[in-house]
Amino acid sequence: MRGQRWFGVICCFVLFVGVFLSQKLMGANSYPGDNHSEWGMLFFILPGIIASVFSRHGRVIKPLIGAVLASPLCLLIIQFWMSPTRTFWQEMAWMFSAVFWCALGALCYLFLRSVLRRQR
Repeated sequence: MRGQRWFGVICCFVLFVGVFLSQKLMGANSYPGDNHSEWGMLFFILPGIIASVFSRHGRVIKPLIGAVLASPLCLLIIQFWMSPTRTFWQEMAWMFSAVFWCALGALCYLFLRSVLRRQR
């Protein structure tokens, strides 16, 4: 039972890091003047939605905790294993935006779930 409580947090943590790595690796293959990374931020909705599906209680809080816990790891990956293209504070702002989109995904799932329950 206790492991099920943390499954949503762990799921969001892993998916958040996965989306982060895919965004940063795909961004490394694009041109510096190419500004298509704004659309990539929308992929951070997916970890929030999926973690919210697997969370029994705390459908918004658990994905948010997973994203917040994954953020320092992602910042360490940028600073030590990838060559940072932006300043640390710009990366922090980008990371806060990613956490926002993840939480928004959880909220969207919760909204759709309540709408579908109300229709029944």
